Amino acid sequence: INYVTCSCLHLYFCSGGTPTAKMEVKTSLLDNMIGVGDMVLLEPLSEDSFLDNLRKRFDHNEIYTYIGSVVISMNPYRSLPIYTPDKVEEYRNRNFYELSPHIYALADEAYRSLRDQDKDQCILITGESGAGKTEASKLVMSYVAAVCGKGQEVNKVKEQLLQSNPVLEGESKTLHPNSGGKYMDIEFDFKGDPLGGVISNYLLEKSRVVKQPRGERNFHIFYQLLSGASDDTLSKCCKLELSRFLSGMECFSSENAMQIVGFMEDEVQSVLELVAAVLKLGNIEFKPESRCNGTDESRIKDKNDLKEMCELLGIEQSVLERAFSYRTVEAKMEKVSTTLNVSQAYYARDALAKNLYSRLFTWLVSRINESIKAQAKTRHKVMGVLDIYGFEIFEDNSFEQFIINYCNEKLQQIFIELTLREEQEEYVREGIEWTNIEYFNNAIICDLIENNQNGILAMLDEECLRPGTVTDETFLDKLNTICAEHQHFESRLSKNSKFLTDHSLPHNCFRIQHYAGKVLYRVEGFVDKNNDLLYRDLSQAMYKANHSLIKQLFPEGNPAKVNLKRPLTAGSQFKTSVGTLMKNLQTKNPNYIRCIKPNDKKASHIFTDSLVRHQVRYLGLMENVRVRRAGYAFRQAYEPCLERYKMLCKKTWPHWRGPAREGVEVLMADLQVPAEEFSYGRSKIFIRNPRTLFFLEERRRQCLQDLATLIQKIYRGWKCRSQFLLLKQSQIVVAAWYRRFAQQKKYQNIKSATTVVQSYTRGWQARKLLRELKYQKRCEEAVTTIAAFWHGTQARMELRRLKQEARNKHAVTVIWAYWQGTKARRELRRLKEEARRKHAVAVIWAYWQGLKVRREYRKFFRANAGKKIYDFTIQRIMQKYFLGLKTTLPSMSPIDKNWPARPYRFLDGVHTELRRIFHLWRCKKYRGQFTEERKAVYEEKLEASEIFKDKKALYPSSVSQPFKGDYLEISKNPKYQKLNSAVDEKVLLADVVNKINRANGKGTARIFLLTKKSVVLADQKTGQVKASVPLPDVASVSVSTQSDGFFALKLKEGSASAVKGDFLLSSEHLIEIITKLHRIGVTAADREQLNIDISDEFLVQFKQDKVCVKFIQGGPKNGSGVSCKRKNNRLLEVSVPTTA
Repeated sequence: INYVTCSCLHLYFCSGGTPTAKMEVKTSLLDNMIGVGDMVLLEPLSEDSFLDNLRKRFDHNEIYTYIGSVVISMNPYRSLPIYTPDKVEEYRNRNFYELSPHIYALADEAYRSLRDQDKDQCILITGESGAGKTEASKLVMSYVAAVCGKGQEVNKVKEQLLQSNPVLEGESKTLHPNSGGKYMDIEFDFKGDPLGGVISNYLLEKSRVVKQPRGERNFHIFYQLLSGASDDTLSKCCKLELSRFLSGMECFSSENAMQIVGFMEDEVQSVLELVAAVLKLGNIEFKPESRCNGTDESRIKDKNDLKEMCELLGIEQSVLERAFSYRTVEAKMEKVSTTLNVSQAYYARDALAKNLYSRLFTWLVSRINESIKAQAKTRHKVMGVLDIYGFEIFEDNSFEQFIINYCNEKLQQIFIELTLREEQEEYVREGIEWTNIEYFNNAIICDLIENNQNGILAMLDEECLRPGTVTDETFLDKLNTICAEHQHFESRLSKNSKFLTDHSLPHNCFRIQHYAGKVLYRVEGFVDKNNDLLYRDLSQAMYKANHSLIKQLFPEGNPAKVNLKRPLTAGSQFKTSVGTLMKNLQTKNPNYIRCIKPNDKKASHIFTDSLVRHQVRYLGLMENVRVRRAGYAFRQAYEPCLERYKMLCKKTWPHWRGPAREGVEVLMADLQVPAEEFSYGRSKIFIRNPRTLFFLEERRRQCLQDLATLIQKIYRGWKCRSQFLLLKQSQIVVAAWYRRFAQQKKYQNIKSATTVVQSYTRGWQARKLLRELKYQKRCEEAVTTIAAFWHGTQARMELRRLKQEARNKHAVTVIWAYWQGTKARRELRRLKEEARRKHAVAVIWAYWQGLKVRREYRKFFRANAGKKIYDFTIQRIMQKYFLGLKTTLPSMSPIDKNWPARPYRFLDGVHTELRRIFHLWRCKKYRGQFTEERKAVYEEKLEASEIFKDKKALYPSSVSQPFKGDYLEISKNPKYQKLNSAVDEKVLLADVVNKINRANGKGTARIFLLTKKSVVLADQKTGQVKASVPLPDVASVSVSTQSDGFFALKLKEGSASAVKGDFLLSSEHLIEIITKLHRIGVTAADREQLNIDISDEFLVQFKQDKVCVKFIQGGPKNGSGVSCKRKNNRLLEVSVPTTA
């Protein structure tokens, strides 16, 4: 009926109700409700009615329900089509209560408050393990990512924020969806676009690494590594059996998510290697062994497992094996080393596995923060998303459940405080009188746990730190002594006698009355788990690892930074983390999502009353409803309230022209609602009792039905009248068309009769005229016929006369033609006979002349015919040969060796001589183009070829290199200005050479200058002249046959330059240096030609001793360079690498 009513109203206003008004149809939280969408409006309010409402909505796939601004989320354990992009657009920029309950409504409200009102937001997602908290946090983040801005950089930030979840889930998720809690701050700019994020708090249940409760399994990342990693990664990391830390196999890969977040490939590999190391730790087992002094110690059963782990982490096997067998206790300046028995060794192994995994996880969080943190330094708006573990009550509850439930107590405390504060702030903002609300304050439970003097955590720390024997039983005794009188603490051994006979309370347990119910804790393991000690020997062993990541995780293992201070206990660290989290939450505007799991089977369509009732109790949902209803159960802005209920009053229907508040006041006064049932705020109306709201809704429903009936009546009347007017108009049109048709028919009949009469009259007149015309025509035709016959007779007579005359003329013509033809034929026969006679005479004369010529020349032709034919043939062949050679000559390049092939063998000598002459000619032409400088260069190259070709292996590589001469540009370089002024002659060659030292075979850089008169060696750095040798004093030069650059300048004995001995030098331009030395000796007329000795072994005079320089070929191991080594006082060995 509501749909029909809304449709009729829309039709009414569009068709004529008000020409300019168009009603906008909106859905509301109160429209088409299944059960009650907001638990504040539930009537009557009881636990049973609360559960019935949840069940009814769950059965109809309505998994979200409100308690004011709090969202209750039921886990459907299946996919529902309520998270599509269309749904995102439907809830975008809509009022919280405008549409049916959805998590998108809360996410949109938080995002718009952050963006538009500049209020930092926090979304607290709580509930039991398996209730869908992590999925809810993903939905919130995906909605915010969908509605915020677009762009390449923004999309990258959004993708990194979304993919940080799978990375940390792989490290922290178990069969329970979360074994920890995550708090992420998402940072936005002033436009509402995400800039980055910070994971500021994460609490990990690391004891699960080594021990899992029954029916549970280890963290996902271990299974992901074994079944999702590539074969290459498995071969590097996981050459292992199934670890004893694992209890099931089912996983997926999160490597892609790590790459999207920003992890490098080597970082991903390091993480997987450490995860594999934790698995390998689980394979290590110990066996007992007795020493000679009677003490027990432990030994590793299979050292192959230890070896694989040490190879993976780069640790010496003996170091880690000793750390598992001994413990070093250090106090002041003393060190005491004790052996570990089997149980202690297993404790050390498990402690190392837990610490390694926990520290790796902490590093992961820090690394993700580096990737997703905001780059800009400006002030950011922040939206926090808290995905925290739920309240846990298992069959066997230990230290982990104790601290988890402590955290939930703190969250419940801050939830009540923030809810009441929000309620009070709204009342003050709207000007409504505030009344104190009675509620249970769980601060007494929080104080029981966290009190610094008598709190359970404080006593646990005190017990762990006191000297002497410390056990879980002594800790329980202390609790029984101090907390026995506390109303929320129960123990069978306490002084309170009412628990002495309580058989549901074992002797080694204590019970705490939490806000969610009573929880029984077993004290076994409390002390060890709180200590969480890692022996210093293991820390130092880890620090010695060569792995890139291990040293970062164990900084306390550094021997240079030994800290004897005892580390904080696990309970103290957890308490500090919770305190930091609470302070952070109190600075933000809270938004709550309470997650509930409907059954323990994780199956769809199953609603377990007892389980849901238990969660409703420990989540405090009933108390939350009572807090909201203690003041005013329902509130709504004036404009939507007036728009929804204006049809209930004649004064406000259909349009109210004044302010919305005055319209609501007139409406409530007209309905006679008691004044104590509502109050007017500044912008909202507050309704105290849900019955008042349901009264308004019932009146609205009845009014809508009446309006629908009225609109239907008006519509049907309008429709019938419209049909009558249409029929009337149709009758008029039909009558008009019929009258028109009748008149047209009558006119057609009259017109047809008139036409017939006219046709008969015209026919009679036409026939009469025709007869007259025919008679006249016959008379005319008779006259014409007689005249024609007469004219014909005359014409035929004339024709016969003319034909006779023509026949006579033709006979004469024919006879004349025959006579002329006869005469022409006779003349033709005469002319043909005469022509035949002339031709016969000409032929006979020609034959006679030929016979005479043949008789005249027959004697000459027989004597010289062969020679003439041969000469003629040879002449033609030579002519053809030279003409062909002209077109096939090669290029003018002297290095072009092409030449046309000879056509005949008898031309072989001529062909070769012509080729030689042509080559000499083009060489002369090519030389004619040379300048004097270029001619000198080629002469030097030619001389180098004569000296070294086929003698020195280095020569072929020097052919293509031009001889530059001055490689140092000594005349232009200011660094060598002093050296240039010291040399009087023109420098022909300037280069850097190495002067070989006899003592060690090493070279010293020297500047080598060659002039026409001397050789100068100078220091490379200072330019100071070290030696100057006149060229007449140089006796010879010795070089090897190999590809090295060594050469020896041998001086004449007795000369002044030979006092210090010969020079052994090494240069990259050896060919050019020796060529120029030899050329200067050749051109100088006053000195002898320089002798060049090419040999792999020669003597060099060093002062008074002669040293043999020997050249050998070295193998690949000698390297690629030439090396000179001193073998003894009389031998220098030069190793030259073998060339391919």
